[in-house]
Amino acid sequence: MTQPPSLRIPVRTVIAIILVLVFALIVRAWIQLELRALDFEAGYAKDLSYLLAAPILVLLLLPMMRGHKNHWSRILDRRRLTVHLVLSAVALGIVMRIIWWSQLIARVSFGLARNDDPTAVVGPEFSFACPQPQVIGLGLVVMAMMVPVVEEFLNRGVLQSAFVHAGKPAAILLSAVIFTAFHSPSSYAFVFVMGVVLGLQFWNSQTLWASMITHGIYNGLVQFDWRCLRGTWNPTAAQLPALAPGFIAVGVLIAATACALWLLMRYDAGASPTPRLS
Repeated sequence: MTQPPSLRIPVRTVIAIILVLVFALIVRAWIQLELRALDFEAGYAKDLSYLLAAPILVLLLLPMMRGHKNHWSRILDRRRLTVHLVLSAVALGIVMRIIWWSQLIARVSFGLARNDDPTAVVGPEFSFACPQPQVIGLGLVVMAMMVPVVEEFLNRGVLQSAFVHAGKPAAILLSAVIFTAFHSPSSYAFVFVMGVVLGLQFWNSQTLWASMITHGIYNGLVQFDWRCLRGTWNPTAAQLPALAPGFIAVGVLIAATACALWLLMRYDAGASPTPRLS
């Protein structure tokens, strides 16, 4: 069996990488606050702050990553960028977004996720309207392209690869925990699941292309949800449990989860790397 990608770096370097991530997060938060003070819209300020902080992060990390050319050549080998890999990665990104929506609808239907604001609109009410092209365009460039590349490079390409000596479960779980820690606390549960899925995908495919594509597709769908979809559904206590949508959502959740597991098992790191996408 082909050995998974591994990166031999000392513990102090791993700690330094995590500290650099913390510093970059602080810088990004400061930039975002400054942009908000200049009356930039919240989402626009968030995207611009990442766009400005990302180069700082890269410059600080580059010196630590020198001398590992073979590792980067292996996990970014373009011969692995096959039609099968791309289609599987795209499908997995879509399925993971379906899983997120189905679990949310199921939780609301059974009263596990509630808005306690008595003035909240009961609904359901949904509409779809996107902001200006430059706003949605910047969001897609930053969140669906830059963020997946940087986060996969760090969390799977560096950290998970550095933890390989601890075994498959530990390597995937440790990188997923660190991945989760740098996200909003309100999203910890699903981000951790996503980190495990991306970790398994990277381990099974042995190429960073797979997890970067899946991460990018998922984030791209989130952008359209966040910026274009307006939805409200806050069923009252008397309407709960809402059995019909709840059971449908659970059924979709089970089917989507099975599909995600099937897609993860289809990766074969030893398969021929052709045909290649140009």
